[in-house]
Amino acid sequence: MRKEIVLDGITYIAKEEIEKMPYVIVRTYSAGVHAGNLEKKEGKEVVLKNSRRIWYWDGAASLSQMAVDGVSKPENCKFPCEVDITLTEAIEIIHCTKIAEKSLKGVPVWKK
Repeated sequence: MRKEIVLDGITYIAKEEIEKMPYVIVRTYSAGVHAGNLEKKEGKEVVLKNSRRIWYWDGAASLSQMAVDGVSKPENCKFPCEVDITLTEAIEIIHCTKIAEKSLKGVPVWKK
């Protein structure tokens, strides 16, 4: 049974439960690329926890390489802060290795 609590209409999931969810990269039709913990997929709809938008990356030739190796130039990447998100037009979901997950999570938060 998943550990969660509902407070003021918002469902909170325990950190250890989120860490059990697979870490993936999702490419969408019109909302760009996101990396996060896959909570749910139904048709083209994907729910990610702790998702970061992959605004710009450096140090991987493709999303496939990024999902395997991560990025070798994290200082050049532009990944904003983590958010929980529902993506409605997912066209590609790539499961990440633990090495890639650690690399992507280690990219400094980009903000203006």
